[in-house]
Amino acid sequence: MVEIKQLLDSAESQIRKAKSLIFSGEIEDKAKEFLENDHLPENIIEGVFDGLDFVAPGGKKYPIAPNYSSKSKLVTGDHLKLTILEDGSFVYKQINPVEREKVIGVLESVSDDWQINVEGKLYNVLTASVTYYKAKTGDKIAALVPAEGESNWAAMDNVISD
Repeated sequence: MVEIKQLLDSAESQIRKAKSLIFSGEIEDKAKEFLENDHLPENIIEGVFDGLDFVAPGGKKYPIAPNYSSKSKLVTGDHLKLTILEDGSFVYKQINPVEREKVIGVLESVSDDWQINVEGKLYNVLTASVTYYKAKTGDKIAALVPAEGESNWAAMDNVISD
């Protein structure tokens, strides 16, 4: 029985990795839609949120502070504008949010990461969100995901008390 569980865990992990590879390609394609705009100053870039980072049209990724992503409830596919200030700091602004769908699932801890299990579909969530909402393993969570397309990430909306 233990061996079967290990095989199933391994298969689930491989499926998640395959979906992640497919989805990361979709995000890069979406970012390319926001080709370098001649009308934008050199220090401003438009791109797409991939669940963790800002993806520029050339595929280059820029980090987004987890607290900002969490507080803003950014969802994979959101169109963002990045302004790089003279001192090198990044300022993000959400320009065009994707259509969202609200899902309800159960919070699970996997190694040092967090996931929401929505009827067997696992979505990664930021530790910053779990900390902010003071959520714990087993809590019922309302989260936001893109209404269309595949995503491995969800934005926590709130903890549902029973």
